[in-house]
Amino acid sequence: MGYKDRKYKRSRHLFDSFKHAFTGIKTAIAEERNMKIHLIVALVVLACAGGFQVTKSEWLILLICIFIVIILEMVNTAIERAVDTVTTEFLPEAKKAKDVAAGAVLIASLMSFIIGLIIFIPYVLAIN
Repeated sequence: MGYKDRKYKRSRHLFDSFKHAFTGIKTAIAEERNMKIHLIVALVVLACAGGFQVTKSEWLILLICIFIVIILEMVNTAIERAVDTVTTEFLPEAKKAKDVAAGAVLIASLMSFIIGLIIFIPYVLAIN
């Protein structure tokens, strides 16, 4: 059965494309534990940035880090679900694909954490 024969056909309308994208975002938030964790951390970071009144460039860096982590978490979720759809048995290559995607999220999260430390430590140390 080809892709065109399946229940979900490619959308020809821009509005439908946006609708599908928002559905994907809602699904990731509703069904993925790690996405919820990333969003909670993002809210804490944004609250701290507002409280410390970070500079405009620091805001931009923080936002880029937040969005990179969230985007990679969604790509990781897509890869995991695609692999799980293709096979239910253990395949070493399927495991590698899932592990590499998870590793990308971990690297982005560590990078974001380090950048957060670099930005926030001077503000915290300035509190007397």
